[in-house]
Parts: sequence; structure tokens; C-alpha cells
Amino acid sequence: MSNMIALIGAGQMGSGIAQVFATAGFRVSVYDISQKILDKSKIRIAHSLAKLAEKNQLEESPEVIANRISYVGRMSDLSESQIFIESAFENFDIKSNILYEVANYLSEDSYIASNTSSFSITSLAQMLPCPDRFIGFHFMNPPPLMQLVEVIRGYHTSDETFQYFWDLAKQLGKYPIASKNTPGFVLNRVLIPMINEAIYVLSENISSAEEIDEALKLGAHHPMGPLALADLIGLDTVLAILKTMQKELGERHKYKPCPLLEEYVEKGLLGRKTKRGFYEYEETLQNNPKEMRYQRRFHSKN
Repeated sequence: MSNMIALIGAGQMGSGIAQVFATAGFRVSVYDISQKILDKSKIRIAHSLAKLAEKNQLEESPEVIANRISYVGRMSDLSESQIFIESAFENFDIKSNILYEVANYLSEDSYIASNTSSFSITSLAQMLPCPDRFIGFHFMNPPPLMQLVEVIRGYHTSDETFQYFWDLAKQLGKYPIASKNTPGFVLNRVLIPMINEAIYVLSENISSAEEIDEALKLGAHHPMGPLALADLIGLDTVLAILKTMQKELGERHKYKPCPLLEEYVEKGLLGRKTKRGFYEYEETLQNNPKEMRYQRRFHSKN
């Protein structure tokens, strides 16, 4: 396998995926149109690697791993890569436009994947001249810590492409599962409606956010409650996935987003990335001013 990876989108998920590849020995070029987002990505990855090193969970130093990652602001700088992974915000038009542009830099032996959490791989493949070499390769958040990767075939995805990414997931130390090309795939088809129902429970004043989360942690052995998890995923992303499933699966009521979720997104309360969602997150600077640490504290729905 080629050790040159192009990662398109330097947000929370894109940064985590880049870190996973670099930790596995790959050279990674991270592309984003925003220099500010690229700078933040570099800080985020350095912080994550430092924390893993403190826990003796890295086989190499953070510096060695970080040096495998470059940050670029021109898509043409990705042309030497063999594997392209799109990890932009969960918006079909944004992803489609990216794939349409990426097509200019693909070679005959390139493979391309989308980290989409809900959109049709077959539909996205229409933007590419090589739909047989396109696949869904969906990491979980945060990618450096979560073991699962969903591998999703589109209608045109070849057996060779599927096997290539299946083996790639194992090379990264991940556990791949196969999913049909259906909205939400496997995990989000189950997880997102559960989160949405937890938001309904909060909106109906059945219990507080903390108690809802504790109920799932202590009663169902979940490591994180659904509302805290929604804040981690990003409430805008949760809403986008729900709307996709509602539209594509024809279940208008089953996947109807809770009005409270829509209200929070409209207000820009998106979770950890805006420091406020169902909880508030204080940013405290440590000895290194570039380090960010979040402290969660309860915040009511009012």
C-alpha cells in the first residue's frame, strides 16, 4: 500500500483521521481552504499525541508522528497521494463539490473514500470518473481512540476497492465492519435516534441532562451519556444525520429531529466546538498556551 495519504478537511474528524494514519506510519497531507482551521488542526493533533504519550500509548515520540503530517492550502498539493479521504462537514453539496474537484488530481491507481456518516456512497460517486475506486470509510469520533471503522460499498465499488480499504482499516489497527449503502449505515442508524430521544426526554422535563446521561452510563453501561456524546459529535452534525435519515428512509416521525436540537443549532450552540451545547465547556490554558482542555459543567436547557 502507498504511504501517501491526502486528507481533505481539517476539522475535528479530519484531524483525528490524519493522526491515525500518521501514527500507523503513513505520510499525510491535510488540506483545508482555511489557514485558521489548518493551524487549529496542528494544535489539536499535537495536544492529542502528547496526551497519548503521557499514557504510554504511542510506540514513537509525538514529534516523529507529527512530522509525518503536512498542512496545505491548495488541493493541487495533494496530487502525489494515492489515497484520498474526504472528511468535510456533513453536507451533501459540500462533499460533492470537493469530490468533483478532487477528480482533477486522481491517477489511474488512486483510491478515494468519504468519511460521510450518512450520505449515499452511490450518489457521491457520481462526482468521480472512477466510481469503482470510491468507497465509504467511516471513522468514529474521536478517531485516535475509537476502534470501529464502517466500510460501505456503493453500487459501483469494486471488490478490489472494498478489500483494499478493509485491509487498510486493519493496518491502522481498527476493527472494520461492512455496511450496506443506507442512510446512517450501522452505528448511526442505531445511535442517532437514541440521542434524539434523549433530547426529547430533556425537552419534556422528564429529567436533567446529567441524570439522563447517568441513566445510560449506569443503567446500560455506556461509557458516555447520549447528551454528552451529542456535544462531542457536534449538534449540527447530529441534526444533519437525522434530516438525511428522515428524508431518505421515509420515516417522517421516527427520525424527526427534536425541536430543542433544532433550536440549539439555530442559536449556534453546537457542543464542544462552540464551548456550549447541552453542557458548557470551559477552555483553560495549561503551561503550554496552545494546549486546550475542556471542563464540562451542567447547563440547563433554558
